[in-house]
Amino acid sequence: MFGVVFPNRSFPMDISTFAQIDTTHWVLDMNTFVGEAYDSIREVCIFLINNFTLPPDKALAVYIQSPGSPFLFCGAVTLTRPSAVLSLPWPEPGGQLQLTADATPVSAKIGVSVEDLATLPSLDVTAEKKIERLALKVGENLFNFMQSFCGVDGSKLVVPMDILDRWFKKFQERAKRDPEYLKGFAL
Repeated sequence: MFGVVFPNRSFPMDISTFAQIDTTHWVLDMNTFVGEAYDSIREVCIFLINNFTLPPDKALAVYIQSPGSPFLFCGAVTLTRPSAVLSLPWPEPGGQLQLTADATPVSAKIGVSVEDLATLPSLDVTAEKKIERLALKVGENLFNFMQSFCGVDGSKLVVPMDILDRWFKKFQERAKRDPEYLKGFAL
């Protein structure tokens, strides 16, 4: 039906790695995969297996859950989009440390479910979040640069007129010198 790969962390895993909850829901207990270091797993690639036929109005939705928190939608695959690399923005663990009936801690989970495509949020959620993070980090970089040149005039901050040009030139030069620099903004 489907498989997953954690880039740079695993070989492909098929549906048998997941516990089947019912005919349309599967869960991967991250404790069995990485122990308590679940939040070090930042991406998952999910893909439909060749012989699986998903109805055109259905999707395989991917969710993540930190211990004690609700499931959070990460993205989905469909027949027209049979694979996707999804970011895993693990939510902060919620509430008190919870234990199961056999006194083991509740662990982080990745859930997969068959759902109506029309009921899911945009499948470009991950791209939208990356763009938002990028914009915020670039804005923060600009603000910090400007702040280092600010003067105070009463209740106003005053910056030199050429500050935006200076920041932009510095930003471009650094990006040319160090290709990894811009990648740091997209994390």
